[in-house]
Amino acid sequence: MRGSLTILSFFAAGVVLGLFRFLPEIIVQSDHSQWALYALMFLVGIGIGADPKSLSALKAFNLKIAVVPLITIVGTTLGVLGVWAITSDFSLTDTLAVGYGFGYYSLSSIFITELRGETLGVVALLANIMREIITLLAAPLMAIYFGKLAPITAGGATSMDTTLPIISAASGKEYAIVSLFHGIVLTVLVPFLVSLVLSI
Repeated sequence: MRGSLTILSFFAAGVVLGLFRFLPEIIVQSDHSQWALYALMFLVGIGIGADPKSLSALKAFNLKIAVVPLITIVGTTLGVLGVWAITSDFSLTDTLAVGYGFGYYSLSSIFITELRGETLGVVALLANIMREIITLLAAPLMAIYFGKLAPITAGGATSMDTTLPIISAASGKEYAIVSLFHGIVLTVLVPFLVSLVLSI
């Protein structure tokens, strides 16, 4: 939990610094987040490679690893159906499209904005950012109360990048490869599933 609060604190500090322009203009205008993500992935890779349990865990998971993204898709679909039953502001297909962003807010919100307009695009952006932030904050508790795979499925497509370090810390380094595979599969599926449900 302490690690999650630290991550949120850094995020909040970044928002405040960016909002009030306390930083030099060159930093504000440049997108350093991509390079920070590369560095993060590099360090996580070192951690996985240096841990002999990681590769043995991959052999132990074998075909079971392929079921994890499927569980996430089914769980997200059920969750979306629950939300849609409570709120009637959007159609079922629109609500499914938002859910099928799987936390990949940058891509899914662009797709949805182009196909359904800015209102649903903003909803998709906020919903998927919330999914990522909730995973970052609650991953340790999810791992304790719902099992080691819970933070991975909660992270959705982000389990291969932004939420990977906190998932690795909460579930164990042996689950990092599962998380990476899970995130890659969902990232590939996002444009197909979003486009599919919006074409119905």
